[in-house]
Amino acid sequence: MRRIQVVLLSLLLVLLLSPLPVMAAEVLRVSSSSLLQVGDHNRTYTVRLACLEVDSSNELEAMAWLKSELPRRRRVNLRPEGASDGVLLARVSSIGSDVDLSAGLANAGLGRLTCDSAPS
Repeated sequence: MRRIQVVLLSLLLVLLLSPLPVMAAEVLRVSSSSLLQVGDHNRTYTVRLACLEVDSSNELEAMAWLKSELPRRRRVNLRPEGASDGVLLARVSSIGSDVDLSAGLANAGLGRLTCDSAPS
C-alpha cells in the first residue's frame, strides 16, 4: 500500500511541476497586407498590424510576403497598441522571433512605418 502511495505522489508531483505548453495565438488567415485573423483555441480576433501603411500598388506583393512569413497555424506574439472599429491594432511577431512584422514589411520596401518608435 505504501508503494502505491509513493508512486501516486510522485506522479502528482511530476504533473504539477512539469511545464505546460503555452497556448499562443495562431494565424488563421492573412486577409490583406496588414490584416490578419488569429485565434487562441477559444476566440478569433481580427488584427491590424500597428504602425504600418502599405501603398495600394504594393498590396499584392506585401500580402504575398506576409503569407510567406505567417503560414496558417504559425504561432504569434501580439503586443496590443489599441483598437479601432472592433479590430485589434497590435505589433505582431512570430514566436521565437523578436522581429516586428510591420518593420519587416517596411524593410522589404513594401510598406512605410507610421510610428516614431516601431521596433525592428
